Amino acid sequence: MITPPPPPVSHRRVAVLAVAAACLLMVGCSASGGTSDSDADTAAVGKADGAGLRIALITHAPEGDTFWDLVRRGAEAAAAKDGVELTYTSDPDSAGQAELVRDAVREKVDGIAVTLAKPQAMRGPVAAAKAAGIPVVGLNSGSDSWQSAGLLEFFGQDESVAGRAVGDKLDGLKARHTLCVIHERGNIALEARCAGVKKTFGGETENLYVDGTDTKAVAAVITAQLRQDPTVDEVVTNGAQFALTAVASVKEAGSRARVATFDLNKDLVKAVKSGAVQFAVDQQPYLQGYLAVDSLWLYRTNGNVSGGGVAPVLTGPAFVTKANVDAVARFAANGTR
Repeated sequence: MITPPPPPVSHRRVAVLAVAAACLLMVGCSASGGTSDSDADTAAVGKADGAGLRIALITHAPEGDTFWDLVRRGAEAAAAKDGVELTYTSDPDSAGQAELVRDAVREKVDGIAVTLAKPQAMRGPVAAAKAAGIPVVGLNSGSDSWQSAGLLEFFGQDESVAGRAVGDKLDGLKARHTLCVIHERGNIALEARCAGVKKTFGGETENLYVDGTDTKAVAAVITAQLRQDPTVDEVVTNGAQFALTAVASVKEAGSRARVATFDLNKDLVKAVKSGAVQFAVDQQPYLQGYLAVDSLWLYRTNGNVSGGGVAPVLTGPAFVTKANVDAVARFAANGTR
């Protein structure tokens, strides 16, 4: 059941903001002049009713991960369009992320967008937000758990569907033995992807767990595995930066394995164009950030709920290959794909 939206910021506050903008932009509004209530109402026409809303975006991003830069840029673009104040924070530790959500609740923000890499850790903080009348939407991680976690909407990729699509594609490429590299143990999105690959791929699939916070260690583990088992002919990673690491590991190991990946960035685009990486699965992180923030503004100002609160809004999967990479290359260069 979808609860009605909490009331937006007061019309009086919106009117004051609108008048301030009008004074700066319109001829004839002096610094010493007063403004009547009717003038304020007139000036507010055409302004977003949600101007001044405060929204918190809280993810499980580790420091320096360029994927999350795309999510943040999308969120910032939506915030700028809607005239809302956006705060972005992250913590790869689930307990730390949960505490960031509680902080946002204590600060009485007007909406929260959160990732559910480890949903159980978010249940308590999300419940606290709902009890405080703060709408919470999900993005990126949690396509199978956002409803049970009590979120209003979800924007992202169905990771199981994406994984199954990769398995089918690998069959078409006649791969026989695949390593699916998981860089964060316990992350349900990454586990779902690799499980999806295994479900449809006709060859052998095995998961390889690495510490995604240590690039040198990731390279060493992949290299060692390829040297140990020369039958591996495909390495599938769960992030663009890990795909580039895997390319180097393949070379170091003297392996003939090919590399494919989930997720995309500008450096990965170059690798797809050169053929170093076979393909990437783009879940459009910029779009996820944009839609999550915009949805909270729409909910607060117009009561809209994307998907009716019963279905996720899917942003992927889309395959980027050498055949179509030029279509997204210029957007990737701009830092939005």
